[in-house]
Amino acid sequence: MKLGGGIVSFEIDGNEMDVAKFHNQVRLFSITSNLGDTRSILTHPASSALAKTAPELRAKLGVSSQLFRISAGLEHAQDLITDLDQALGGW
Repeated sequence: MKLGGGIVSFEIDGNEMDVAKFHNQVRLFSITSNLGDTRSILTHPASSALAKTAPELRAKLGVSSQLFRISAGLEHAQDLITDLDQALGGW
């Protein structure tokens, strides 16, 4: 990967339980705090890389508790979309 891959950030509309449910329902994505791999990765910065950062500072940085980041790997795009769809449970 000479040029690297893209990263998509998004927030889900929900509370802490909804965030945890979504995070636990994803099947195809690797769950890690690192980005950039041949596998697609889903990260939840508020509970991983920024877990020890004060909520006020996270908010100032634009990192909410509902924020997720995806680093797309080499899987077929429709497979990733289907996985996210099922994890969101038809919200």
